[in-house]
Amino acid sequence: MTIRITDDIDALIDVFPPHIGAALREAGHFDSLLEVVLDLGRVCEARYVEHELALTSEDVTQEEIDHVVARIGDFGEDNRAGIARTLHRISAIRNRRGHIVGLTCRVGRAVYGTIEVIEDIVRSGKSLLLLGRPGVGKTTMLREVARVLAEKRRVIVVDTSNEIGGDGDIPHPAVGRARRMQVITPSLQHAVMIEAVENHMPEVIVIDEIGTELEASAARTIAERGVQLVGTAHGNTLDNLMMNPTLSDLVGGIQSVTLGDDEARRRGTQKSVLERKAPPTFDVVIEIQDRDRVAVREDVAASVDALLRGRNLPAEIRVRTESGEIEKMQEVPLRIQSAGEDASEPLDDGYASAPVTSGNGRRKAVRMYPYGLNHNRLRQVSRRLGVSLVMVPDLEHADALVTVRTYYRKRPAAIEEAERRGIPVYVLRSNTETQMERFLAEVFELDLPRDTGTPLMEVALQDARRAIDQVISGERTSVQLSSQDAMLRKMQHQMAKEANLFSRSSGAEPQRRVTIYANR
Repeated sequence: MTIRITDDIDALIDVFPPHIGAALREAGHFDSLLEVVLDLGRVCEARYVEHELALTSEDVTQEEIDHVVARIGDFGEDNRAGIARTLHRISAIRNRRGHIVGLTCRVGRAVYGTIEVIEDIVRSGKSLLLLGRPGVGKTTMLREVARVLAEKRRVIVVDTSNEIGGDGDIPHPAVGRARRMQVITPSLQHAVMIEAVENHMPEVIVIDEIGTELEASAARTIAERGVQLVGTAHGNTLDNLMMNPTLSDLVGGIQSVTLGDDEARRRGTQKSVLERKAPPTFDVVIEIQDRDRVAVREDVAASVDALLRGRNLPAEIRVRTESGEIEKMQEVPLRIQSAGEDASEPLDDGYASAPVTSGNGRRKAVRMYPYGLNHNRLRQVSRRLGVSLVMVPDLEHADALVTVRTYYRKRPAAIEEAERRGIPVYVLRSNTETQMERFLAEVFELDLPRDTGTPLMEVALQDARRAIDQVISGERTSVQLSSQDAMLRKMQHQMAKEANLFSRSSGAEPQRRVTIYANR
């Protein structure tokens, strides 16, 4: 099937004041237009894929904003509105009095043929979860899934912000024969998900942006009733989702367990380990890397189990070529690639190939430029490992650049500049503490285990287990644990709760820590 795009651009242009609409038509290039922005007291801008363009020479007035608001649908509690029978989305910015002082008018497009790359999985009846960065096309693909499956099956779309089926009471033709249930307020999305199953007997439920524990619970309920579930969630990759305490239940959830001596020796791990808590809600995870490239993880349970043990099951990479053919290949893990290396060499598991040391081989402070990494997380890991890592804001003062593979593949200017200057570039598989810990261990030549699952997590959980044993035995009435991040503290609290002990957190980030008490 040839990809076909419809965008109803005339309907969007018609809501603007005549002089803005005329300027937009004169500018053209509608195929790459992303959104039009009107902010009170600033010039109106059209934002394209590659550039931005001022549509007016004078500042936007309140009358011009009101002109647009009067010609679109009503704004919901999420400050989003639309244009009837189109996929365009208008989002409002309000002042303290609730008056609208800014509008983001995003172009909505129906793109037919976008799921050819995963159509066999979509039609298999398996529940699948789409992940990807904002703007990569998750909702567009979800809309096409609804249309294709509705040709032969009963499909219900739970449309919270009217992004899938468009504004108005009649769904956009892009969803085909699928039925659409609108949601009065985003906080009720989970209730509408359950209502759809109980009242309308669907074979497939399509849902955009699963983002709360209630929605994750509703998704599990739907899947357990034998209904195929197709949805999206916040996060770019599977390991992102695993690190999110709110949504990790979508892939089975994570819990701490204490192994027996024999089992720990057999696995070659410490006694306290992280394991998957339950079967995943979704059978398949699709990581959308760009509009024509996806990574498919068809066995979510096995992938999660492998990641918890410090391994990575390679995903299947699917690419739509310019000729329209679908190519399939196995994912190749990343390794460090610095300037001067052969770019044709395969990339392995994202760590430094050589430590940064002083001339006499001794460790020194490393000035690192983190690109696309969580600075607080990297700083906390460096403190725990006791290494001297200095994060600098530019390449001018950097000994090396560290990034994650999703950014490295895009070849941004910072990475190309680093390689041009001969500055080492370190590529991590993901933006997690485990990856950062192993990376710093390589750089500073620390003797840390490389095959024990997730070391930082295991240390934190073993710390909690030791404290629990001391309190239960009466050896101590309370034990304060070492400082941890929010997710690890939550796991420590859960362990205390399961042991029928009281716990609380104290202190300020990043030194916030859990204390476990004997019940009085």
